[in-house]
Amino acid sequence: MGGLSMEHPWAFAFGLLGNVISFSSLLAPIPTFYRIFKSKSTEGFQSVPYVVALFSAMLWIFYALVKTGEGLLISINAAGCVIETVYIVMYLVYAPRKAKIFTAKIVVLLNIAGFGLIFLLTLFAFHGETRVVSLGWICVGFSVCVFVAPLSIIGRVIKTKSVEYMPFSLSLTLTLSAVDWFLYGLLIKDKYVALPNILGFTFGMIQMVVYMFYMNATPVVSDLKEGKEGLKMPAEEQVVVINVGMIEKSSGAVVRPVTEMVKAVPAAPGQQVMALDSARFVDVV
Repeated sequence: MGGLSMEHPWAFAFGLLGNVISFSSLLAPIPTFYRIFKSKSTEGFQSVPYVVALFSAMLWIFYALVKTGEGLLISINAAGCVIETVYIVMYLVYAPRKAKIFTAKIVVLLNIAGFGLIFLLTLFAFHGETRVVSLGWICVGFSVCVFVAPLSIIGRVIKTKSVEYMPFSLSLTLTLSAVDWFLYGLLIKDKYVALPNILGFTFGMIQMVVYMFYMNATPVVSDLKEGKEGLKMPAEEQVVVINVGMIEKSSGAVVRPVTEMVKAVPAAPGQQVMALDSARFVDVV
């Protein structure tokens, strides 16, 4: 207890440093959301990590208030609540309809209904030290979820051989933050703060290793089904495929007839030109 107390100068120092590092990691997705703002599309980005992070921040504020004397936990998690909320609102503005509905559902179920249930059960079902212990373990559980959430991004990197959706700077700051908060929890003898950050450090290291492995890899442009590699044609007989699929109304683009599109595409001597109508794929988790 007493993270702000000068009786624990090292704990105060690590807690203050943890606030700085964690705040920088909270700002790390800004380039992602600037890109979303500029393109008016969420592309392949997912909302789940931000919704889970918001829920975790809400729980840690509640834990710090129940335990008392944990101003450093309150400060960074209050900032987290504000920033994650901004991210989620931006996502909802630019996400396609299906992703909006999915995000809204998990916000209502997790951040409103879930937190409300935990709040009421903790206040009325537990008292004294038991309340702190029960709430502490709940915080540990959902902090683990925050660290596990980016695993889907690691899978995406491995599948596409592209690190576009997993910036190294974010993985590094999350790892440093986990180390710092682990030491803070150790010094104030709070296992609920220390324990989840062991897992945070582990996953942070995994993300950095994956990044270094794929940073110079050639990204996979499209997935080829098994056996299609053997259907390649000689250069003079290759088919040029034009995707005239679903074009968003917001783009202001003019959809021309296929015949016009075909005429507009230059083909090498001997090449055939084929128009392919396919819907745009939106990855929603």
